[in-house]
Amino acid sequence: MIRFYAPDIATSLTLPESDSQHCVRVLRMKAGDTIEVMDGKGRLYRCVLVDAHSKHAAVEIVESQELPLFWSQDVTLAVAPTKHMDRMEWMVEKLTELGVNRIIPLLCRHSERKEIKTERLEKIAVSAMKQSLKATLPEILPMTPIADVIAGFGDQQRFVCYCDDDTPRRYLGNVYRPKSSVAVMIGPEGDFSPEEITTAISVGWQPVTLGDTRLRTETAAIAACQIIHTVDLLNG
Repeated sequence: MIRFYAPDIATSLTLPESDSQHCVRVLRMKAGDTIEVMDGKGRLYRCVLVDAHSKHAAVEIVESQELPLFWSQDVTLAVAPTKHMDRMEWMVEKLTELGVNRIIPLLCRHSERKEIKTERLEKIAVSAMKQSLKATLPEILPMTPIADVIAGFGDQQRFVCYCDDDTPRRYLGNVYRPKSSVAVMIGPEGDFSPEEITTAISVGWQPVTLGDTRLRTETAAIAACQIIHTVDLLNG
């Protein structure tokens, strides 16, 4: 069954305009049809369509259930946006499918992109949430200076991935503690600056590698996310 997204469905009992159009105009659903609606906060609602309006379709909630995430820890990926937004959009889609709590566009010294609009990324995350049958939408923060990210997440495992061979690094899968909340920083194509790496390590971020192959920024983020979930699965 196709699922719809309405963040305030429990109180409004109405689908947003985009989902209303898809439901009524595209799928030709009518009053009396059963649909499933996610609120992006972890709940799935089974509803009956009571007013098939193409701009504000109204529903009656028949049943609701919580759909817990398949991972127990909090996963944050802080990633320097790529120069071409299509790569960033692809990354957000795949991270949402794999499972992540938070995505932070990271502003670094060598960042190829200094500004970013999150509206498009949020729409892609919604679509990926629906497609992957999740009910929780990852949080996508605005562009955040690396200094703010470095100073945060003190109560979690913290890892910084980079390509500088002069600093000893360990493979992420060997140092990540299973089932533990985690934040991972991924730098731009030009990598973090030496000062950024030094500062991060000095306050407890662990330098890690994702393997012997040099990866693009967006690929590195996906690889880091999957390594974390794989380690958890193997230690389940």
